[in-house]
Amino acid sequence: MLQITPYNLVKLILFTTVFLCVNKTTAQVSIVENEFTVLPVQSIDFGVFYTVGAGSIEVDYQGNVFVTGGVISLNTSTVTPAIFEIKFCKGSTVTMDYSYSVILDGGNGGKIELIIGPSEKGESGSEFFVGNNCNTISQLRVGAKLIIPANSVASEYYGSFPMTFKQ
Repeated sequence: MLQITPYNLVKLILFTTVFLCVNKTTAQVSIVENEFTVLPVQSIDFGVFYTVGAGSIEVDYQGNVFVTGGVISLNTSTVTPAIFEIKFCKGSTVTMDYSYSVILDGGNGGKIELIIGPSEKGESGSEFFVGNNCNTISQLRVGAKLIIPANSVASEYYGSFPMTFKQ
């Protein structure tokens, strides 16, 4: 019979500790999801303008203003393109798609057409590369043109346009 002495007790505790701590360890490769975020950070703003007839006002992706026909731009200091922030954690080529145009609704019942694009990366269907650093945010600037009919109603016009980003 085994006597429990302090020496045997220490050996038993040491054996038990080593036995319980040695086990088979396996590792599995962790697949990191491809984090992808797109945030609209600035709305497109055509500034203040008025019309004396049909025409158009365009804000390009750099914020430049162009008018045609009976449209007169009064304040170009508030004019801005739409800006989106894009972040991919895994470098990838992205395809950007958007509708050609949408109809904006005015507060007084009027409607005007908004023609979307181009962006600094090109027209709808264009591809561009987004870096693979999760801390890097790429900006995408998008311009647009308003088509103003001769019988347009003075108002503030609101709306949105869908954009799709595919990897």
